[in-house]
Amino acid sequence: MSRTQQHRAILQRIAERAMVERGLLPTFSEAVSAELRTMQAPAGGDSSGIRDLTDLPWASIDNDDSRDLDQLTVAEALAGDAVRIRVAVADVDSLVKADSAIDAHARHNTTSVYTAAEIFPMLPRQLSTDLTSLNADEDRLAVVVDMVISASSSVEKSELYRARVRNHAKLAYNSVAAWLDGTSAAPQAITAVAGLAENLRLQDRVAQQLKHRRHVHGALSLETIRARPVFDGEDIRGLDIERKNRATEIIEDFMIAANGVTARYLAAHSVSSIRRVVRTPKRWDRIVALALEHGVTLPAAPDAAALDAFLVTARADAPLLFPDLSLAVIKLLGAGEYLAEAPGTASAGHFGLAVRDYTHSTAPNRRYPDLITQRLLKATIAGGAAPYSYAELEGLATHCTAQEDAANKVERQVGKSAAAMLLEARIGERFDALVTGASEKGTWARLMAMPVEGRVVRAFEAVDVGERIRVQLLSVNVERGFIDFARVS
Repeated sequence: MSRTQQHRAILQRIAERAMVERGLLPTFSEAVSAELRTMQAPAGGDSSGIRDLTDLPWASIDNDDSRDLDQLTVAEALAGDAVRIRVAVADVDSLVKADSAIDAHARHNTTSVYTAAEIFPMLPRQLSTDLTSLNADEDRLAVVVDMVISASSSVEKSELYRARVRNHAKLAYNSVAAWLDGTSAAPQAITAVAGLAENLRLQDRVAQQLKHRRHVHGALSLETIRARPVFDGEDIRGLDIERKNRATEIIEDFMIAANGVTARYLAAHSVSSIRRVVRTPKRWDRIVALALEHGVTLPAAPDAAALDAFLVTARADAPLLFPDLSLAVIKLLGAGEYLAEAPGTASAGHFGLAVRDYTHSTAPNRRYPDLITQRLLKATIAGGAAPYSYAELEGLATHCTAQEDAANKVERQVGKSAAAMLLEARIGERFDALVTGASEKGTWARLMAMPVEGRVVRAFEAVDVGERIRVQLLSVNVERGFIDFARVS
């Protein structure tokens, strides 16, 4: 790697190459640019059937640097300890029409690609961060999922409709979580909006109740470590660890609830849809063996509630090591996928979330399945015909699963290239590591000292996912994102 080049520029070039190699488009076509030149304002037009909810204290909570805002949330206390939760989802379909050049690009990639040095958005930034984003202090069209959460934390009733909304506060996960935890004062964006602090505390309470109910029914208590490169100017200087917090859980639990309501709404109206599923794990036997290594016996047949009980105990016993156990379990559970579902058929469900009805609908600026679902919803709300046939949904589900896998591989490869940059000067050093993958494709281990994963290319025999081993760093290849270890005693 040339030292005359800056790290960010090198990683951007690596990302573009990796996308092309995996069949993804890193740039937009001239046809897309031509369509963009005709779009100068957010969608407006006919307001019939669109409710005006701009006066509600809507707010967005996202990453500190996020500009593509897909959702707003607001709560309302009702009688009998029930709470009304509304989730507003950006009406991306209002500008991104099916079969347009912009839609064709989105349909090809199916997702935004978040690499260490650059984000490659599914939609042009003029849309995703402006005209179709729920930006602060701007009126925008949205599809609203309106849910009444009972005192027992179940969705008592729900409604979906179109509305005009206004984001009164653009908030960030970390600062909101610090305020909720009592370790920091409320962000100025919260105190500037009358009643927003109380509303967010109500949202936090309901989210925690929803989370508790899901775990009672077997949702898995998993906690992974996500590393984001830290740049000093244009050069990488370290990896920052992202963890879940109270604010991320507000959004996570409300989106899970909204996606469940959306899936059931389409099914109730006899509309075929795309579901997000995580099947019963094929490697349950290894999960059983992993639990036994921690002194816990799991049932022979897959049992989400029993697995979660083991995870809760393991986190209490060794909180610092729990993310590594979580990572091992996630690898063994297998990846999620998209499946078309016809009305009246049994859903495969989502094993990790312990829900049967689940789709992706709340991030249409970032994921194409969500845009597909939004079009299905809008047509159903309007009483019109479904815009996709079941056969089309089958093909799209398969394509979206494949492209999501490709995008994940690009993100991992570029992340490894960033990690390789940091490890170049440490060839020959030894580290404690956790085995995160063991199959015919190879054996992989993650360092305990930093969130870096590499391939074990020597002495990897007879190791399996979840085992702790000692490794020596043999070599790195920044261009290909390769980090090679040898197992040592």
